[in-house]
Amino acid sequence: MTAARRLIARGRVQGVFYRDWTVETAAALGLAGWVRNLPDGTVEAHVEGPQAAVDQMIAAMHDGPPRAAPDTVDAEQTSAQGYDRFERR
Repeated sequence: MTAARRLIARGRVQGVFYRDWTVETAAALGLAGWVRNLPDGTVEAHVEGPQAAVDQMIAAMHDGPPRAAPDTVDAEQTSAQGYDRFERR
């Protein structure tokens, strides 16, 4: 069964390689989807894959790469879109 979540990371998440780190981490967990910066300074991601891997990704996004300082990561359930890889938008 495929789980899917829309994630919004808030805090110091732009200009600190957060998107590149998200791509690498999601790919390592076998997840598919995408990540992008939003104009309000947040980072949005759509992740889908096995529930355990999605949960691991959400937990990891609370820390992010070394220069990031996420304050919160909001997660909302969404529908899987059938992506075959994880990409930066």
